[in-house]
Amino acid sequence: MSLLKYDSRHTGIKICGLSTEVDIKTALDLGIEAIGLVFYPPSPRCLNMLQASKLSRLHDGNLQNVVLVVDADDALTQSIKSHCKIDIWQFHGNETPERCSEIAGDLPWLKAARVDEKFQLDEFCLQYRDASAWILDAVVEGYGGGGKTFNWDLIPQSWIKENAHRVVLSGGLKISNVVEAITHFRPLAVDVSSGVEISKGKKDPELMKQFVMQVREIDQSLI
Repeated sequence: MSLLKYDSRHTGIKICGLSTEVDIKTALDLGIEAIGLVFYPPSPRCLNMLQASKLSRLHDGNLQNVVLVVDADDALTQSIKSHCKIDIWQFHGNETPERCSEIAGDLPWLKAARVDEKFQLDEFCLQYRDASAWILDAVVEGYGGGGKTFNWDLIPQSWIKENAHRVVLSGGLKISNVVEAITHFRPLAVDVSSGVEISKGKKDPELMKQFVMQVREIDQSLI
């Protein structure tokens, strides 16, 4: 199933920051929709091109590869395109809509929003209206993977009802809060990284499994 296909009875799952063959095998066994491959050098989850080339092809297309960049220059994006199998681009920096479209070309792309009291939701959505989905994330040092939730009440319920089918919910999701998150937003998908790690950048197969089970259980209860 595509990460970008909305089904109110089935929440898409993206696990971001995978870096080993075991991570990919676990994701495959769990039947999630997508994996996030990080190309942001300050992140402990950042891949080199050799890793990216191998990991992006391990699953024979049974997972969608979401490539995450932060204000990447042309040299980096061209290198990623040369080495990595890409299904979806994810832009997590200050990229303009034009820059997002330029890099993504014919591929779908996601734009991350860092939500706090100063965030202008309507302005953001208008500016990035060509995005396939919006990632609602917390404001943290660096970009993503900070394990911090944002105040969900900053997003009006009226907006959620109209736009849930375009929301990928991120920001500090974990086993203990993903049920509440899905109940609150009924989003297109949820995006987890640090919430399934035993140390920064190191995924835990058991935590990945428990997270996916929580999502599937709440999906069933909300039908």
